[in-house]
Amino acid sequence: MKSQAARPRPASEAYLERAATHYLARFASSVDNFKDVLWRKVDRRGLADGVDRATAQQWINGIADRFVALGLLDDEAFARARAGSLLRRGKPRRAIRSALLAKGVTAEVAADAVASLSDHAADPDLDAAVAFARRKRLGPYGASGAGDDHRRKELAAFARAGFSYQLARRVLDGGE
Repeated sequence: MKSQAARPRPASEAYLERAATHYLARFASSVDNFKDVLWRKVDRRGLADGVDRATAQQWINGIADRFVALGLLDDEAFARARAGSLLRRGKPRRAIRSALLAKGVTAEVAADAVASLSDHAADPDLDAAVAFARRKRLGPYGASGAGDDHRRKELAAFARAGFSYQLARRVLDGGE
């Protein structure tokens, strides 16, 4: 006889509550991203007979509303923290804004988070470009490459990361 793999039990409200708590213990999230995560769990497990997607939507919305009320989900705090993290990793402001929008943060909240980066640094994009150069060991932070070909490759790396040509040249020339 062939053994059948055990099918996971269908998603329930209690299961989603436990999964949501576990997820937020490990990751920060925006409200929309949080709901997407819970929907993926529902899609993976399926729903019990007699439970429709509208009921699952009510469960997910209820869990998200409770977590917002408890302060476990806060789009503004998430956006500010994520923006600072991405800046320290060497992402320009345009890329940070796009990343926040992809995580389900509203355009207004994303713009506020990106604008708040200027409170901590005179030129956030320059700080990000320097961090990028250090991380990728480019320009003054890398091995001294010879020739125009090496320089073009370094400029191309900056361009792919979303930095302007002028900013890339400034960092590569050592004029932080």
